[in-house]
Amino acid sequence: MDTVTHTLFGLTLYGAANKMNMDKSHKRALLFTTVVGSQIPDIDVVVNLTETGRIMQQMWHRGLTHSFFLVPVWGIIIYLLSRILFKVKDRRLFYWALLAVFIHNTSDLFNTWGTGYLEPFTSYRVTFGTISIVDFVFWFLMLAGYIVSRKKEPSNRFKVFRVVWILMVVHVAVQSLQGYVIYSEAKEKYDEVALAAGFVPTQFQVIGKKDSKVEIVKDSIFIKPEVEHVLVSSDEADLEPLFAENPRAKTLYDWSPFVVVVEEEEKLGIYDPRFYRNGESFLYEFIEK
Repeated sequence: MDTVTHTLFGLTLYGAANKMNMDKSHKRALLFTTVVGSQIPDIDVVVNLTETGRIMQQMWHRGLTHSFFLVPVWGIIIYLLSRILFKVKDRRLFYWALLAVFIHNTSDLFNTWGTGYLEPFTSYRVTFGTISIVDFVFWFLMLAGYIVSRKKEPSNRFKVFRVVWILMVVHVAVQSLQGYVIYSEAKEKYDEVALAAGFVPTQFQVIGKKDSKVEIVKDSIFIKPEVEHVLVSSDEADLEPLFAENPRAKTLYDWSPFVVVVEEEEKLGIYDPRFYRNGESFLYEFIEK
């Protein structure tokens, strides 16, 4: 998910806690815990500060810091920071930190970009592609929850946010079920398939590759599939010169489920068709011949 959504997740998680018996310091500690926990896996953006980091950005961003196995590590760090900064000793803050980090890492699984959810045991990128990286349904539900909560007694406001969380889980489940049906149908037609959720709920892009042809198809369980783009990949091209001269291309090749190879008289390159928009993909690496 994007940074704004992760922040809103943290605030909504704070809203879902029953804070009636908490003093001001305790509430501040809880707010710190839920918001920081909802953001801390993205600390990996610091890799861009070095040249090696920029080359490996696709492999490292949403990599180890987003691992399921690192959730308790982040939880302990955030809990200790809360104790130091706010002088609050409450073991429940550790559990809230765990939940916040878990939600961050798990929600990112549903975007097209994917995460290294099982690192360091495998570098495989887990991606379902059933939720857009900016999902306005989430935003609407959280905003609606905030508005409704203002009309409730303070002692009951946390219940509203818990309902919001239930509705967001239902949204993810419904979107993922639709995506599974569409993906399963596409697997019967293509050798390789990737899924990308659209900004409009229930709408997806199916990116399917068979032999050297890649099709990008607009699909939904409510409409007939519509082919938007047909791309041809020069799979027979020798990519070693590309990898030797442009190491980012090798990273892209290893990271993507599959790529489209471009071999022209003056250019050799690859791009990820999942991010193909307006005639090009923003994940495109090439060299001039």
